[in-house]
Amino acid sequence: MFLFRFLMFALLGTSALCFAFYLGTGRRHFLRWGIVILKWTVIAALAFFGVLILSRIG
Repeated sequence: MFLFRFLMFALLGTSALCFAFYLGTGRRHFLRWGIVILKWTVIAALAFFGVLILSRIG
């Protein structure tokens, strides 16, 4: 659980850093990377919590 939390916060921080770089430089690839990292972080979190819920039910 600690590893999952660490990875989630690290990925969210990386995404926020990409957005900050985009605001600072105006280069679109930072925005694209920030959105991609955020999207896959949310997908991974939903999958993780889905597995936790299914394990509680079964």
